[in-house]
Amino acid sequence: MSTRSWLRSSLVVVAMTAATLPLTGAARGEPAAQAPEIHDFQAELHGEPDVDNRQGQVPPPASAERRVAGSAAEVRWNALGTPATVTGAQPLAEGLGGDPEKAARDYLKANEQLFGLSAASIDALETVAVNPIGPGHAVLLRQRFGDLPAGVDGLVAIGVTDGQVRHVTSSLSRETGTPPAAAITAQRAMEIAAEDGGIDLATAVTKQATEVAVPAPGGVHSAYQVVLIGGAQGAEAAYTTHVDAVTGAILTRENLVDHHADPGNPEWSVFPSNPRDDYSSKDTRQKWCAAPGPGCDRVIGGDPAAGKPWDVDHLTNEPTNTSVGNAARTYENRASGDPFSVGTRTNVLTPARDYRYPWKNTWHRAKCDPAVFDQPGEADLEAAISNLHVAHNRMHDWSYRLGFTETAWNMQADNGGRGGLGGDPEQGNAQAGARVLSVRDNANQITGPDGVAPITNMYLWQPIAGSFYSPCVDGDYDMSVIAHEYTHAISGRMIAGPNSGWSGAQAGAMNESTSDLFSMEYLNEYGFRPSGRTPYVTGGYVTGDKERGIRNYDMSKSPLNYSDVAYDIVGAQVHADGEIWSATQFDVRAAFVKRYGAGTAKQQQACADGKTPVEKCPGNRRWAQLSFDALLLMASGAVSYVDHRDALLAADAIRFGGRNQDIMWRAFAEHGLGEGASSRGAGDADPTPSFVDPRGRNGSLKLKPLGEAKGAALRLYVGDYEARAVPVADTDPATELGDTVTMTPGVYDFVVAGPGFGHRRLTYAVVPGVELPLPLALPRNHASAASGATATGDGVNQDKLIDETEATNWASLTGAPAGRSVVVDLAGDKPVKISRVQVSAMLRPNVGDPADPGAQNRFSSLRSFEVLACGRDCADPASFKKIYTSSKSAFDASLPRPRGADMLIKSFDVRDTSATHLMLRALTTQCTGNPLYAGEQDNDPNSATDCATASPQRDQVRAAELQAFSH
Repeated sequence: MSTRSWLRSSLVVVAMTAATLPLTGAARGEPAAQAPEIHDFQAELHGEPDVDNRQGQVPPPASAERRVAGSAAEVRWNALGTPATVTGAQPLAEGLGGDPEKAARDYLKANEQLFGLSAASIDALETVAVNPIGPGHAVLLRQRFGDLPAGVDGLVAIGVTDGQVRHVTSSLSRETGTPPAAAITAQRAMEIAAEDGGIDLATAVTKQATEVAVPAPGGVHSAYQVVLIGGAQGAEAAYTTHVDAVTGAILTRENLVDHHADPGNPEWSVFPSNPRDDYSSKDTRQKWCAAPGPGCDRVIGGDPAAGKPWDVDHLTNEPTNTSVGNAARTYENRASGDPFSVGTRTNVLTPARDYRYPWKNTWHRAKCDPAVFDQPGEADLEAAISNLHVAHNRMHDWSYRLGFTETAWNMQADNGGRGGLGGDPEQGNAQAGARVLSVRDNANQITGPDGVAPITNMYLWQPIAGSFYSPCVDGDYDMSVIAHEYTHAISGRMIAGPNSGWSGAQAGAMNESTSDLFSMEYLNEYGFRPSGRTPYVTGGYVTGDKERGIRNYDMSKSPLNYSDVAYDIVGAQVHADGEIWSATQFDVRAAFVKRYGAGTAKQQQACADGKTPVEKCPGNRRWAQLSFDALLLMASGAVSYVDHRDALLAADAIRFGGRNQDIMWRAFAEHGLGEGASSRGAGDADPTPSFVDPRGRNGSLKLKPLGEAKGAALRLYVGDYEARAVPVADTDPATELGDTVTMTPGVYDFVVAGPGFGHRRLTYAVVPGVELPLPLALPRNHASAASGATATGDGVNQDKLIDETEATNWASLTGAPAGRSVVVDLAGDKPVKISRVQVSAMLRPNVGDPADPGAQNRFSSLRSFEVLACGRDCADPASFKKIYTSSKSAFDASLPRPRGADMLIKSFDVRDTSATHLMLRALTTQCTGNPLYAGEQDNDPNSATDCATASPQRDQVRAAELQAFSH
């Protein structure tokens, strides 16, 4: 029977980043003797999370009135009692003169009550950077406490243009005293940080301890800023940890791992985006040259600052004849179990500087057989090293022209006296951990403070049972993933000054999103088409998924908004939540393109090469420039989406005179980041969305329950999700939300849910200047616990199947899924007509439910099922008659694995039946019933791929909802 339009389920997929995956040791086609460790890409935590153990809140002083910062300013406060953000539609101050640094200091002095610093304290602030933003500047100043610089916080970033202050962010402290003297040594601090992060200090490849001060609500601490990079075999571990120099306590921890004129004319063979989509072995690489020459497909010239080719040592001015240069140093790292160490070799070349190596597509052709590492060609190792080296240099040069320069703490061996510390070129590890059988399907970036060389690891990809089903490919050739990983270093260095990066769940999500966005933009500006149905798919080559790549959604087709934070099946998670920011920024970018045009290929490349000023470039380049500018305007990395929104608006005010505020606000409002959106900090999993455009004419919708639902307490959600999403209106008098929502005009998808009435999806238009009723004639859900229905059956949490939220689920954890069932005693004493059911296969986060100790794994979600009904003698199973059998792919999922949106609630017509009881009976799960996850799919003798025999998920089934309706 057909699926009705009552519940329009868009089958969309889950976000993920590549993560370390273990290969099973099971014999082929047989269950593993020991259950393999399964990593969920989307939920995987790389080591220990960011923490901030400083407690308390310094209240803003009573004298710090809003008018002090500007009559129309909005002030948000940090925990240290100073403004986290001061922003407004109008300048915060004017007439401050042409010297941006002096203007910034004068502004602070004029607002002493607001910031709590004396004129002398302001004069004592050290200048960290004055970076240009078009005609304006981002001025970054830092506090010192006695002789110690602030190691974390203590910063203020002031956006200045033409004597005006347009935007301020700060992590300044009102306390300015000298901290107590250190009582422990730097060595002891490193030992404490190493133990905290699980790092072997003896084998760490980077270990630094610097004396700093750390301001806190309770006073200023003397501390050691410890930077450690190292880890156990096959693991990633890298942290900046602030250790209290008196007590040895951990004050903060930041996880640095983010999961993705010479003789001669050097030449490289390069995949501009990736090899062919069909994975054939046709070599489609181009010949790129530093200078014009025979057969060169592209002349790349030298780096933007010094004009020297990518293989030149800037100190000696001589070519290295290897994959070592000023911006990047690239090695193989296959045999090392430590992804952080320098590999065994670079490209060793002849004086001809011909970096062109054979590429036979060996890993794919061999179907992941590790024996190829010891055969001639070594799985195209030299080609992989060369391609990764070029990729990092490409991103270095592109981002340099957008502002990621020495004064913005970029990565170079020699900075040529142009600012920054230098000594930190990007270290690229090609085919990282290839000989370590547990290391696959991954890409990551480790970015420490300025002066500490960052590291990127690119891995091989292959299918793994019950975890991930990618093709046998080498990540060193997917530019969308390489550029994503490099962007972690860009944004991590540019935000919050030279020593800190993104911190907190929302900040981490925007970190992931920014990497996707900049990767997309680089490829777009040079006309390089990545693998995917559209150019807006990240990781289409390595995952084999041309629709969505490594994410839930193609960013150009995403339904997500700010009310969806924590929407994914693993809850708040940076990769999935990052897609909310990607969806928003894609539409901001689209608005710029609509206003300023897309330009020709020639115009796009001229802008990317820095030959055309941004004021004359197409809209996407203007958007990209503002995205770089905004990073410099955020003095703290612990930012929310709202903070980042405000920084982007301020960047437009500084660079373009605010000419684009209207289109930016409209796009933000469409994604729940309009006027009134708020967050309780960078870690808030339930922020308050707003769809109000302060620059436009808004409309309203007023909920109007009708029919059986009249008087019911119904909730309205924007988008596709109810579980873990924030409603925008409701008809429940017990809440403060209200029954009316104001929104920028447009056509929106909604979900309506309420006790006794299940779920319903609908589409409705918001009309400017008009309040419209939103009629909600919902039928009663007979399988509702709120109305008296009860559930019994196999497994645990049977009652979660009838609680009318997809945030919980029923689970059967032992035995084959086929036949596992739950019986629902419908509400009421008499048989009721059933003609339609709704079923959800949604998972929930792993929250330590004692009744359900099994880890939620997307392969254990329901795929096909039966519905049976009974009208009398229902204690006897024989009294149940089958009224519906779903298709084999009722909840369909694609490669490389199921996504959350594949499992969302759907509506199914059933044979009209009078019943007092219904039974939901599982037939298959994604693991046992999806042919995409079946059979042996590679030639690796160490890895089994058949989910139904080699994965522990074969014995688990989960479903979130069964709802039953008469019509």
